[in-house]
Amino acid sequence: MNRKRKEKQDIPKQAYTRVTLLIQIFMTVVAAMFIAPILIIINYSFKTKKELYLTSPLSLPSELQFDNYKKAFTKLNMVTTFSNTFFYTVVSVVILALLCGTTAWAIARCKAKFFRFCYIYFIVGILIPYQALFLPIYIIGYNMKLTNTRIGIIFMYIATGISFGVFLMTSFMSTVPIELEEAARIDGCSVFRTYFSVVMPLLKPAMATLVIMQAFQIWNDYLLASLYVSKKQLKTLTVAIQSLFSAQTSDYSTAMAAIIISVLPIAILFISLQKYFIKGMTVGAVKG
Repeated sequence: MNRKRKEKQDIPKQAYTRVTLLIQIFMTVVAAMFIAPILIIINYSFKTKKELYLTSPLSLPSELQFDNYKKAFTKLNMVTTFSNTFFYTVVSVVILALLCGTTAWAIARCKAKFFRFCYIYFIVGILIPYQALFLPIYIIGYNMKLTNTRIGIIFMYIATGISFGVFLMTSFMSTVPIELEEAARIDGCSVFRTYFSVVMPLLKPAMATLVIMQAFQIWNDYLLASLYVSKKQLKTLTVAIQSLFSAQTSDYSTAMAAIIISVLPIAILFISLQKYFIKGMTVGAVKG
């Protein structure tokens, strides 16, 4: 009898291990599919033009060509384009974090119909396709003389990102205990001090999630940047990199080196805020 019971218990364990093994194999294949293009880009960035066309994508370069990175700096005017992209991203993300945090706090704590309407209004903004906003945004910016200006580009990114930011922060706001705010008000804290001293420190995971996701979108944006910017001194990295893929002349090795350079700041940002990002996504998803 004991042997039969052990055999019955071993069958589910064997089935579980097989399913686990299949899942691990599947996830390994998926991870390899995502990593392969990145490794090919890194490999191409160190190849010469001759090796780029005559050798296979997986073959290693005969010699590491660091000149491709030097060419990327000169051809793309990297000092200007990198500083422009960095400025647009930092300013837009900081303003978005402040606006979305305060707006979400007001929506979550105030139960009036007006604030419910505002929340639904921001939700509708998420549902509108990103590409459908191009023409209205450009018309408004052109009429207000904001095209080809740094302020106009920053306003454009804030307008397109505030809906998702408010939605994310509002869903996370339910995890913040209201008793802390009530205690702060009893101690004589004003509304501004209650938010910045009590509420805002508790929103670090949601803030980190918002910062990472919006920074990814703004840093890698091409469509809106190319639509709003035509002056060379205001162009971003992605718009400048696109010039290396023209139909007349193409310098893929230099372009791949430029892509690697453009990815590094965002990769560093994600690594530094990774623990907050994971916490913000999981808590917001469960409590929202």
